[in-house]
Amino acid sequence: MSDETTSEKLTELAKRRGYFFQSSGAYGGVGGFYTFGPQGAALKGNLEDAWRERFALGEGNMEIDAPTIMPEPVFEASGHLAGFDDMLIECPECGTSTRADHLVEDNTDYEDAESLPIPEVEAVVAEYELACPECGAGLAGVAIEEFNLMFATSIGPGDSQPGYLRPETAQGIFVEFPRLKEYARNTLPFGVTQIGRAYRNEISPRRSIIRTREFTQAELELFVDPADDDPDLSAVADVPLTLYPASEQGADGSHLETTVGEAVADEVITDPWIAYFLGVSRTWYERVGVDMDRFRYRQHLAGERAHYAADCWDAESEIDGNWIEIAGFAHRGDYDLSKHGEHADERFTVFQQYDEPRTVERAVVDPEMSYLGPTFGGDAGAVVAALEELAETDPEAFDAETVTVAVGDDDHEIPVEQTGFALEEQTEAGEHVTPHVVEPSFGVDRTLYTVLHHAYSEDEVDGEERTYLALEPTVAPTFVGVFPLQRDDDLETEANTIAATLRERGLSVTYDSAGNIGRRYRRQDEVGTPFCVTVDYESLEDEAVTVRERDSTAQKRLPISDLAETFTALRSGSLSFDELEG
Repeated sequence: MSDETTSEKLTELAKRRGYFFQSSGAYGGVGGFYTFGPQGAALKGNLEDAWRERFALGEGNMEIDAPTIMPEPVFEASGHLAGFDDMLIECPECGTSTRADHLVEDNTDYEDAESLPIPEVEAVVAEYELACPECGAGLAGVAIEEFNLMFATSIGPGDSQPGYLRPETAQGIFVEFPRLKEYARNTLPFGVTQIGRAYRNEISPRRSIIRTREFTQAELELFVDPADDDPDLSAVADVPLTLYPASEQGADGSHLETTVGEAVADEVITDPWIAYFLGVSRTWYERVGVDMDRFRYRQHLAGERAHYAADCWDAESEIDGNWIEIAGFAHRGDYDLSKHGEHADERFTVFQQYDEPRTVERAVVDPEMSYLGPTFGGDAGAVVAALEELAETDPEAFDAETVTVAVGDDDHEIPVEQTGFALEEQTEAGEHVTPHVVEPSFGVDRTLYTVLHHAYSEDEVDGEERTYLALEPTVAPTFVGVFPLQRDDDLETEANTIAATLRERGLSVTYDSAGNIGRRYRRQDEVGTPFCVTVDYESLEDEAVTVRERDSTAQKRLPISDLAETFTALRSGSLSFDELEG
């Protein structure tokens, strides 16, 4: 074994074997942008299909495909324009911009500097005398600024409308909620998924495809009734979890080995929906090839948790001794739908019909316009709207002789007798509910990197060192390699026929006749192909072929007529290679 890290070896393999490489290399490359080659694109597609199968189809959720560019008002409502920032520190000598929290994490014992306020990060930079990673100049005393990560663009020509590339796929779901709820027949809970590109203008993209400026997310937004909807935990109660709760995150912190059911009962995980999706996702991650000995769920510290999230946990994988986030699980409350409801012209609520009509007391206003019109002029309509909202949210405000409402930057005082305030009994068939949102959000690129990193293996076969990717058959980009033993017309004809038959069954097949058979095996091992089929001269007589399994290099003789059915079962996981006779 060399002194290179697995990540360094994987980066070289990924470029050589067509998994991923930096984009625009002919023009010097651009930091934070990567192209997925033939193998990488296929692996990425297989991971997306596996995610869709489990979290969309498996959970009975809808899927949409929203635009990647959205108008500015969307991000004003969501809060991204005002608060989607990272900490930037700029070297006064060479001008290099660096993420200050990354600088601290890379050079100190602080693990989650992102959760610290800027003054504390500035103090750490000074205390440890941190320097610019590019030129080595000291950064103590340099001010840290907030840098918005949104990519701005213009929609249309001339005096165009400002827009932004979406920083997450979630907003495309939230803004379409008024229509999506109709597709769900106004029945809660219902979920909407989306797999697509997102964009963040990272200050310092790094570590290959782990932190990039363009990436793919797979997100589920589950809309639930906060009063009535709870998950059925029975299906995941016994799923084992490795947890890293906030209470354990310190110098001597340790992981907690438990189950979903125990974690909820012990109130380690306080939100049952988050517990449910941790259980579902843990099983899914294991299925696609994440090493469970190098996997955990870490709870957000109070300082890093979004202000609207009651609780949040990240799925993390270990890469060369470091933990990276590969998914987040948050209960977002009604923040998103309420914000869009305030800014847009649509209702972001669901009408929930009662089993029986109810008589309730409601506060209403019927303002005297002969007073409001002359008094407030053009603001009269806004004053009426403000009075109606105040009557609904705080009817006790009308107990005094006057009531005050805000319109824009101005406060207006109105005599209560002019508002027409009253309490009325009303019969209602139901109520409008603002759903709460439960969000599992997966980073597809980071999951792909984790799967490759955890699959990277080295051993020795027949006295030679071998590198191979122990990818799960369900996601491997190439499932089977088909080889004629030698370049011979009869062998090649039979091998091509077998390859065509397997492709017709929906299997990813590569055909290779170049070089000796050992080198062809090594090529496919390095790509991660689970099985290879070799057609030899005996095959022309006994109509059987040699099937080789990648990890063990074991070989079995199987009838050609059984190959399609056998490989289909091997790919689905309903059959293992050890169970084959041959």
